[in-house]
Amino acid sequence: MAGAEQNQGLIHLKAEFLQSASRTEECPALKVPEYAFIGRSNVGKSSLINMLANHQGLAKTSGKPGKTQLINLFKMDDGAWSLVDLPGYGYAKVSKVAREGFSKMISHYLRNRSNLVNVFVLVDGRLEPQKIDLEFLRNLGQWGIPFSLVYTKLDKLSSSAFGKNQAAMKRALLKDWENLPPMFLTSATTGLGRTEILRYISDLNAEVGPAIAELEG
Repeated sequence: MAGAEQNQGLIHLKAEFLQSASRTEECPALKVPEYAFIGRSNVGKSSLINMLANHQGLAKTSGKPGKTQLINLFKMDDGAWSLVDLPGYGYAKVSKVAREGFSKMISHYLRNRSNLVNVFVLVDGRLEPQKIDLEFLRNLGQWGIPFSLVYTKLDKLSSSAFGKNQAAMKRALLKDWENLPPMFLTSATTGLGRTEILRYISDLNAEVGPAIAELEG
């Protein structure tokens, strides 16, 4: 029965927009676990966030890649944790100066946000490993930032086609890491992966939440 109650809590997750920021220093000081979501600019990140929150208007979606250009923070589960929607890398049609600005903003946030627990890196499940994704993952590894892989758009291809892409990604990752990161299979259309990701977050909250609550500042 306790398990059923926990699942109900995951299903009826409360989410609300908190703040947008152009710099890490502008982000509110929070003493709760924080989880960042990022991926290439057309990977379906906003749709996935809305699916997780069961709130279709939470993160702004657009047919034009690169819609997210700020650090967008959301208060989740009555403030038990926070979700951050980061600008995509591989930015669509923006200037070189703008791309460099986004890169600096993202890297500074990732390396300096003290309550950041995990980065969910979204990759398009329809594609073989992309160089830009692998480079970003290597950066996270060099910075010592925990991350998980989230395969998106799995309703748009067969399981056999995805299996080949996932196997290729695993081979590519094992060239740089001894162990593979947690991986989640998702679809913003069908809701696939929602329970698994939210349960993973819930488990991490229980593990690291008390320590984060004691952070200075």
